[in-house]
Amino acid sequence: MSSVLLVDDDPLLLRTLRINLSARHYTVLTAHSGQEALATAEHEHPDAVLLDLGLPDLGGVDVLQRLRACLDAPIIVLSGRTEPEEMIRALDAGADDYVTKPFHPDELFARLRAVLRRPPRLVREHNPRIGEYEIDTEAATATGPAGNVRLTPTEWKILTLLLANPGHLVPGRQILREVWGPTAEKQRNYLRVYLAGLRRKLEPDPAHPRHLITEAGMGYRYEP
Repeated sequence: MSSVLLVDDDPLLLRTLRINLSARHYTVLTAHSGQEALATAEHEHPDAVLLDLGLPDLGGVDVLQRLRACLDAPIIVLSGRTEPEEMIRALDAGADDYVTKPFHPDELFARLRAVLRRPPRLVREHNPRIGEYEIDTEAATATGPAGNVRLTPTEWKILTLLLANPGHLVPGRQILREVWGPTAEKQRNYLRVYLAGLRRKLEPDPAHPRHLITEAGMGYRYEP
């Protein structure tokens, strides 16, 4: 039975979600503030988090980043903010999905099931390489001759998916669905922007990539 931490200062929404999740056989933990959420996550280690960004004590993105630093579990942001910039900011801070309020409960629970189906991490004898960089997805480091290069959380998610399938096509729709959620499957421009950024940071010749390959109209492939 999976455990879910609900973080929201709206008592009615918290109660509604708790009842619905319990009816679906989840173990439900609740928090009304950022500090309470951080303390609960540290002690209970939930399998997933539903996080409202409008908390009374701490900034929502700050709570998100601190949860991500101490918790290896999917985090779905719940927010009344519909601006694309807010969504991108939350995803780059470590969110696995972003759901705007008001939402239909069935959609939220479908997204929760999706993030809980994340594939298990692969155990590798050697870390993969892209050009001069050795990639350690467990430690989230990309190390080259001049030291580490910084990747955003979203870049890490995309790169991890590709590295988990060396030499094989990963469909663009699959990447969009797993990184941004099912409603993003048609947003191909997201991938073009992020893959271009990954190539600039990692490929020896970004204009002629050798490792992060585009399969036109289909998806992307990591070539060792």
